[in-house]
This record gives sequence, structure tokens and C-alpha cells, in this order.
Amino acid sequence: MRRGEILALIGPNGAGKTTIFNLLTGLLVPDRGFIRLEGRLLNGLPPYEIAGLGVARTFQNLQLFPSMTVLENVLVGLHLELSVGFWRGLVSRNGRALPEADKRARSLLLRLGLEGVADRPVGELPPGQQRLVEMARAMVSGPRLLLLDEPTAGLDAGETRGLTSFLKELRASGQVAVVLVEHHMETVMEVADRVVALHFGRVIAEGPPDQVQRDPAVVEAYLGA
Repeated sequence: MRRGEILALIGPNGAGKTTIFNLLTGLLVPDRGFIRLEGRLLNGLPPYEIAGLGVARTFQNLQLFPSMTVLENVLVGLHLELSVGFWRGLVSRNGRALPEADKRARSLLLRLGLEGVADRPVGELPPGQQRLVEMARAMVSGPRLLLLDEPTAGLDAGETRGLTSFLKELRASGQVAVVLVEHHMETVMEVADRVVALHFGRVIAEGPPDQVQRDPAVVEAYLGA
């Protein structure tokens, strides 16, 4: 992949899409082959080291802290940049987030349409907004590689349009490569530069979105012969 590229991974349930994310982030160790980030071998590194090299992700099943506010959940994404204890390094003596961390987090919430709920407990939000919070947390550290696992799941039409615009902004910035696991084909067709289709852990098609969507092997994998 290259910076500024959006790659979509598609395939039926069980194809191996989330497994690839788990391999890329160190939750699973590959049996063979190599994973490199700008020449650095990632095989065998623990997840926190891979995250520290600039790999961030969201999860198919949301992984948030329900009793913490939206803003606090996003600030968690900055923990790798701190040289002291997390809350001690992030929070000033009066209990407020340090200005630069607060500014970065709130800027992302604004771009994702979440500025109005920044101080609400994240557990009070509907699933679609919670998914956007998780994306903001992944983005706040400024990753080089961003892995999004079904980001449109639970989003309404307006939120999906907002997410699509946000992904296009990321691509235009040229600062981050995005891998997108997504079943919503309209989103894939609109934002992906390249699509890889998987079936039972194997690549069955790769290329531009319109080409892969018409590929007979992809049609069969999704719909049956």
C-alpha cells in the first residue's frame, strides 16, 4: 500500500478479513510470510509496539469505555505519546485535559460530527455514534496505517455520508493509508482506490472497485453459484 490509498477488503462472513487485521496489529502471529511497515518487520512484535509504529484500528465489535465521556475515550488514543502515566500525563492539576490533547481530540470530533456529544458518557450514545467515537480514537494519534473494521455498521444515511466525506479527506491529505473492511458496497465503490476480495482466506480478485464487483468469482462467493 501507499500513503493516501484506500484499500477495501471484501468477502463473505468467515473469509478472513478481521483475521488479517489481527495479523497486522499483532493480535495473531502469522505462520509464514512477512508483514512490513515502511521496511520495518512487524512479525512477532506485541500490539503496543505495532501501535507505536503508527498502526491504528477499529474493531468489528466496539471496544470503548462506556462510563467515560466521548472526549475521554478519544484521549485514550494518545496514551502511546506520553512518557509518564496516562492520566498523569494527559490531565492537568485541576483535572482537565491538557490544552494540546484536548484541541486534537475536539478537532476530530468536529470533523466526525460529534462535537455536540463530547462531554456525554459514550455508553449513552447510539451504536452508530459510538462507532465514530472509536474511529476518532484511532485517528487522534496520527497513524500511518488506519484499519477500519466495518465502519458503516450501525450508521444512518447521514452518518454514512459524513464518514464517506471524512475518508475522502484522509485520502486527499496523503498522510495515511487506509484498509477498509466493509459490506456496504456503495461506500466501497465510492471511496476505495483498490479492492481485494477474499474467500476462505484466499484472494480471489484484486483491482479497481468496478472490476472486482463484476468478477464472476466474487459474485459466486457472495451469492452462490
